[in-house]
Amino acid sequence: MKKITDREESSLRDIAKEPLLTVEEAAARLNTSKRFPRRLIEERRIMFVRVGRNVRIPESALEEFIRAGVVEPIAVRKRRAA
Repeated sequence: MKKITDREESSLRDIAKEPLLTVEEAAARLNTSKRFPRRLIEERRIMFVRVGRNVRIPESALEEFIRAGVVEPIAVRKRRAA
């Protein structure tokens, strides 16, 4: 069994204090179907917590996933007409 470091233990404590979202709640926040967050979980693209047979997504993990997908606009200079 893997030994947990102090940093990982601290992170786990933080996760335990924050709200855990159901797949349906995560889908509603992402404005997608339930299938999309389930696929993220299956592909291990988002952190999740197992609670018995149920799966929950920490609110911070969902926010981090959204933040990682943000694309900044490119500033385009307009050319002068010749």
